[in-house]
Amino acid sequence: MTETFRLVPAQTAAAHAAAAFERWRLDIAALLPESADIQHVGATAVPGCLTKGDLDMCVRVDRADFVAADAALAARFARNDGSIRTEAFSAFAAEEADPPLGVQLVVRGGELDVFVRFRDALRADPALVADYNGLKAGFDGRPMDAYRAAKAAFVEQVLADPVSRL
Repeated sequence: MTETFRLVPAQTAAAHAAAAFERWRLDIAALLPESADIQHVGATAVPGCLTKGDLDMCVRVDRADFVAADAALAARFARNDGSIRTEAFSAFAAEEADPPLGVQLVVRGGELDVFVRFRDALRADPALVADYNGLKAGFDGRPMDAYRAAKAAFVEQVLADPVSRL
């Protein structure tokens, strides 16, 4: 069965995700090395951004702490099998959580340490949020794979823009 991309009311979802972030942040901080920087990323972390209602967190760690952080998160969450896994990036999920949770573990300064930068670019530019919302609205009710491909191209474009490199 094909997964469908569905938007939910943004304001309600953002408030719900912000409260859940604080709970999860405290929960996983106790498991992680001291270098861990736990950030709320994704659409619910950006005012006015349309969302599917999930909570995305990015855990940034020093390279020397990646293996320990990966093991700690793997003991707590399921690995996101739909995502890549490298020596500097792992993804985890708790689909049963309310809201559903995604955790991206990255090495600080690594190739995939882009989640906070993308969030900050959106927060700094309402026009960029409007463009992103247009993309999301255009995929509401359509296959998730098609949305993910379009989103990946959008994120790549934003991150390649020198003005967005905060």
